[in-house]
Amino acid sequence: MNQERLLRHYAALMSAVPQSVWVLSADGVVTLLAGSGMRERLWHPDSGTSWMDAVHPKDRDWFRRAWRRTAEERSPLDTIVRVRLKDAPDRFRHIKIIAVPVLDEEGDTEWVGTAADAEDHWRIRMREKLLARMAAVPAAHDLPEAFLTTAAAVVPELADAVAVFHVRGEPGGAASLTSTEGVGLAPGLPSLYPLDRDILWGATPRQVIESQEARLLTFPPGEPPEDGLSKVSVRWLRRAGATSVALLPVVVDGRAVALATTTTCRGNPPPDEADLNLLQDVFQQMSGPLRRTMELQRIRDRALALQQSFLSPPSAVDGVSITALYHPADSAAEVGGDWYDAVRLSADSLALSIGDIAGHDLEAAAAMGRVNSLLRGLAYDSGPAASPAATLSRLDRIVQALDGPSMVTAVHAVIRRVAPHIWRVTLSNAGHPPPLLIPRDAPPRYLHDLTAPDPPLCVTDGLPRTDLHTVMREGDTLVFYTDGLVEAPGTDIGDNLRRLREHTEALVRARVPLATLIRRLLPPAQNRRDDIAVIALEARTGK
Repeated sequence: MNQERLLRHYAALMSAVPQSVWVLSADGVVTLLAGSGMRERLWHPDSGTSWMDAVHPKDRDWFRRAWRRTAEERSPLDTIVRVRLKDAPDRFRHIKIIAVPVLDEEGDTEWVGTAADAEDHWRIRMREKLLARMAAVPAAHDLPEAFLTTAAAVVPELADAVAVFHVRGEPGGAASLTSTEGVGLAPGLPSLYPLDRDILWGATPRQVIESQEARLLTFPPGEPPEDGLSKVSVRWLRRAGATSVALLPVVVDGRAVALATTTTCRGNPPPDEADLNLLQDVFQQMSGPLRRTMELQRIRDRALALQQSFLSPPSAVDGVSITALYHPADSAAEVGGDWYDAVRLSADSLALSIGDIAGHDLEAAAAMGRVNSLLRGLAYDSGPAASPAATLSRLDRIVQALDGPSMVTAVHAVIRRVAPHIWRVTLSNAGHPPPLLIPRDAPPRYLHDLTAPDPPLCVTDGLPRTDLHTVMREGDTLVFYTDGLVEAPGTDIGDNLRRLREHTEALVRARVPLATLIRRLLPPAQNRRDDIAVIALEARTGK
């Protein structure tokens, strides 16, 4: 009688608390004893199915290991796991499971435990964790790394595959999506399609971009809809056994500037509405880095336009071929300081200069324009008989008097024809990398003085400057360049100069045209940390 009374009290107590008590027998039969909470909502296996089928596919491996370890150590299990719902077998909910192994009358292990709803608790914790990761997203100039950080934050907990794309094109037009290397893949999935080129997706992503509203596509495993998605996307979704694609716009200042795509694969269930809302919150955290990147890009575009306006085509002189190029650094902020110039002084002479202003921003671009214009005017006024060292000294005094940039490196040269096939070159070097002379019948060599180059401009007053002299004959080439061609963090400038000379010699032996030669001297795009200017002249048969 006392035992029955205790059982009634226990049942009454369990009906008042938000959890259910269950028993798992040694042969795998689950019995829900008492309690409110999740008792009526949890799916439980029928005959011929395993109780592990109730667990979310992504949680089964680790949950099995935890269960096995608990059984071996005969210790309690306390964890949160996703469990299938009874009224919606394709939906799951986070449940807090506490289980204790006990021995039944025959000495076999059975389990007694509780199940309590933990969905809200899990989502709050997950949101805090993901947003904390996003708070550490790198600065705007490391946007690809920021996208990688974001992708890693949601794979594999909320998605099996993630790709983030820049949105290009005006709203309402065809959306061109360019990868920013924001890719995350769960282990075992096939590699994503090539993302290093523009990808024109189908109508569905464009609709998401235009409406700025997320959209979830669900479908049977490996059977994505062919309408609305690109063919390359459909092929990958089939190979991955995908079950859903979520398209999530990232909106900045009223415009969708990025599109995040998440995919569930290998039969995993699609995200529910709460998952989709959490994904939207996470990806929208990229709006800050994207806004900063857009601002820097606008500054960079203005600086580049200003700089390009000063890099006019070199003046033509009979008997000399001149080729020049300018490449900004790949980084959004790295533009503005380098320039080249060539001005005709007479029918048989020209002045050529190249330089670098300290700094890489709009202010550096503006300073570059002023210094370049001053040097061009001084060179033309001085004429073909002027000393380049004297011209640079005059420039130094003027720039310092006008409160110019903190430092300028430059090479200024005057090239005069002294015979039908001979040109005399006089130059002065103000702290700049040495020009490279490529004789027609000898190995390339740098135009060094016996001492180091003169100091840069704007560092002190009244420094004496020196002229260097050489000659160019028919077929010889002289290359001027800025330090972006030979300087890189963590490397030795002497080694880099040697490699440039050897590379140039190999190109000359291959009889590469001048325009092609200077393009091939550039380092790979991914290694360009600084802007690069190059101007080269080749002596040809004269009058």
